Amino acid sequence: MAHVRSTFTRRRFIQAAGAGSVALAGVGFSRVSRAQAVKPNIVFILADDLGYADVSCYGQRDYATPNIDRLAIEGLKFTQGYSNSASCSPTRTGLITGRYQMRLPVGLEEPINATTPKGVGLPPSHPTLPSLLKKSGYGTALVGKWHLGFLPDYSPLKSGYDRFFGIFGGAADYFNHGSKSSDPLFEQEVPVDRAGYMTNLLGDRAVQTIEGYARSKEPFLLSLHFTAPHWPWEGPDDEAESKRIKNLFHRDGGTQKTYMAMMQSLDSNIGRVLQALDVHGLSANTIVVFTSDNGGERFSKIWPFTGMKGELLEGGLRIPAIVRWPGRVATGSVSEQVMISMDWMPTLLAVAGTQPDPAYPPDGENLLATLTGRATPHPRKLFWRYYSGGQRAVRDRDWKYLQIAGNEFLFDIVQDPRERANLKDRRKDIFDRLKSDWEAWNSTMLAERTRPAAYGNPGNFMADHYGVTNPK
Repeated sequence: MAHVRSTFTRRRFIQAAGAGSVALAGVGFSRVSRAQAVKPNIVFILADDLGYADVSCYGQRDYATPNIDRLAIEGLKFTQGYSNSASCSPTRTGLITGRYQMRLPVGLEEPINATTPKGVGLPPSHPTLPSLLKKSGYGTALVGKWHLGFLPDYSPLKSGYDRFFGIFGGAADYFNHGSKSSDPLFEQEVPVDRAGYMTNLLGDRAVQTIEGYARSKEPFLLSLHFTAPHWPWEGPDDEAESKRIKNLFHRDGGTQKTYMAMMQSLDSNIGRVLQALDVHGLSANTIVVFTSDNGGERFSKIWPFTGMKGELLEGGLRIPAIVRWPGRVATGSVSEQVMISMDWMPTLLAVAGTQPDPAYPPDGENLLATLTGRATPHPRKLFWRYYSGGQRAVRDRDWKYLQIAGNEFLFDIVQDPRERANLKDRRKDIFDRLKSDWEAWNSTMLAERTRPAAYGNPGNFMADHYGVTNPK
């Protein structure tokens, strides 16, 4: 069956604290379009480096995430959701284009960083989810992380968004993000000074954006791409830690308690967004999606999987994926449909009553029938490639082919989600077929960019990766 009744109850939901309303200064909402009821609004909430079981409704028991749980209680939870990549820029490329990221040079970066060649970013000419929705009469806003190229050539405003408040790069300090910092906040394409904890600032702006669209009665896409719980490891009360660290990628920081505080702040701000939709009477006509850009990092809970961000093991790829759409998506439902980040683009275009550009056919699949309970789970074949460690992977039905650091595996990923029993000799027929399928798929993608590709989590940094070394 496509859906089964969830075990969640409303007793587990705790309403978030009320959100204050602040007018969105300097940004107009004047475009006149159809009434809200004609086209559904879309709020797409993307967490950063959030592991599969980092939220309560996927198995977290050390703390509660009542607002994210609310979305699952009132909507649908996918149990077999995948990211397009094990790091952020490639997945964001797949998400916004609906295509395998390896079709574009920007998608070869894992992620965009200091070693990325100049001139690499998401081409403004490429159709995107926001640009196609904009053509269909939607207002479009990105609040949060972009990480698909830098000014002057690349920007959210050049790829379909009307409004942008957030960061261009991969991470920023949660407190030190002023206009003169190394990773500043931007208003449109201008660095700005905004005091406060990053997650709260993004929550503030998301609420203000919803208020503006509610006044204009314009259908809208709000892409709310939080930086949490990505490093640096700083909770709302950790400004002293912000002053201590010299490098955002600090190896000597963070604790489970800090991570809990970061996650609870994320959940609280999602609650504020949901409340803003309620207060302005928009909830009934708004589809809300919650997911992550890739698997979890150092302090994430990824049970029952192994691996983490930067690895094509399930822990680096499996992510929460929840969707709420009152009256269209059954409450408390669960889907075992295999899905991936790039599915959201054709799916949300279908929700809005429009289609992808035929010159750029999506690799992702329109899952609208799955969301609305009109389709049962069907087999998928998905492919991955990750330059660090020479990683390759295919999932076909319940089987997964994996190559990492020259070692090859075949897993029954449903019966063995921890990827422990290597069946490559026992089921050589399937192993050979999937490996051949990967080679055929890879021949249709851009070649990997030759460059140094160090492991992100070598043994001298991660004790449980003691066999992983980088060249000196």
